[in-house]
Amino acid sequence: MTFSELDPRTLTVLGVDGALEAAGNPRATADVLSGLSAHPDARVRALVAKHPNTPLEILGNLAPMFPREVLSNAGLPLLRLARPSLLSVFPAEGVVALLSLPDVPAWVLEGAGRHEDYTVRTALAAHPSMSPERIAALAQDAGWQVREAVAKRADLPESLVKQLAADDDYDVRKAIAIRPELAGDVLRTLAADGHGMVRANIARRLDLPLDCMLTLAADGDADVLATLARRIDLPHNVREWLATNMYGPVRAAALQAWRVPEDWLQNAETDADPEVRSALARRPDLGAARLSRLAHDESEAVRRALLERNDLPEEAVLPLAQAPELDIRLHVASAEDLAPSVLDVLMLDPDSNVRTVLAVRPDLGAERLAILARDEHPEVRRGVAFAENVPQGVLAVLTADPNAGVRRSVAVRADLPEALVRELAGDPDDGVRLMIAGRADLPQDVRTQLGQDADASVRGEVG
Repeated sequence: MTFSELDPRTLTVLGVDGALEAAGNPRATADVLSGLSAHPDARVRALVAKHPNTPLEILGNLAPMFPREVLSNAGLPLLRLARPSLLSVFPAEGVVALLSLPDVPAWVLEGAGRHEDYTVRTALAAHPSMSPERIAALAQDAGWQVREAVAKRADLPESLVKQLAADDDYDVRKAIAIRPELAGDVLRTLAADGHGMVRANIARRLDLPLDCMLTLAADGDADVLATLARRIDLPHNVREWLATNMYGPVRAAALQAWRVPEDWLQNAETDADPEVRSALARRPDLGAARLSRLAHDESEAVRRALLERNDLPEEAVLPLAQAPELDIRLHVASAEDLAPSVLDVLMLDPDSNVRTVLAVRPDLGAERLAILARDEHPEVRRGVAFAENVPQGVLAVLTADPNAGVRRSVAVRADLPEALVRELAGDPDDGVRLMIAGRADLPQDVRTQLGQDADASVRGEVG
């Protein structure tokens, strides 16, 4: 039987070697190739994509994964003669894949420009190999996504920049607003744009002319004003106006400038909007007294803003250690270089999770470890068992702990005194004895004792 006589319905179950041979056979029929196009092996499908007898619809289906093989198909020139608009048969993702090739031929560019799917024309609009005529045509495309892609091209002539700056769609105008170089008249047009997002893009430009700043300072959109307020090159009167704006986000943004007058900081500290006070809490030039006052702020947002800093004085950390939010207290408990007063406050925290975090701190000290070793919550006591530099007296307390999990944790400590090892070797809990049995420093008599343990797992651990 020849490959041309194979039933196409059975081709997907051919072995890989047989399928590769069939797909590479010059006499393979369209039906056979259609069946092989669904083969699970990519090498088979790649051969189908290059075969001159593969039907046009199948080539379109294979183009997304095998664009180069499809373009190199020896039968493609004949198909183009028979179907000049053959790309219209290809799915959109197939044509987009062809356009992703750096050396895509001109006929593909032309066909893509006529494709009914806007995603194809959008991909075409971003392709580097485009004639000025084709770019100009796409700048008038019915799809705003296509015009937006044109607006992002680096090689856009000034005439099209001005045309798209007046486009009906704000996304297109937004794309123009962020171009690296814009003429002054285009900047002024966009500074007066009807959409706030376009004006906000203009407000953040490094090359914004002074008259545009003044225009935007009278804007009624809070996002535009906040974007403008973050600039460091504003005229003094504009900065003063924005610092007292009716919108809290604008006043907060004004505080993000590199340098602001002292009276701004004073006013921000008592501002009614917590967003403004949060912006103040993030400034790097606040003194210890102001940070301490902000740590007592009634707003959770302000407290969370302070957590972003690594220069808080003790007077500011202390109120945060007593914050109503558990995660804030946990954050403080895990911070480095806590003052003794902060540690003492956290030792009394009502949540055992905070005390557990404290228990493993290397700087807690023997006295605090001794207190936590008698904590009412076993997880806290277990945390002490994992701490560094635990005094022998505290280890003895943990060895006698009523919770087996605590005793199991202390049983694995490398610094456990021999007397406590012997005590735990006779523990009523099988798990404790198992932990002891796994130690490498067991005295021989303890090893013998555990080797005769009633629990098989303990005996096996000794072995």
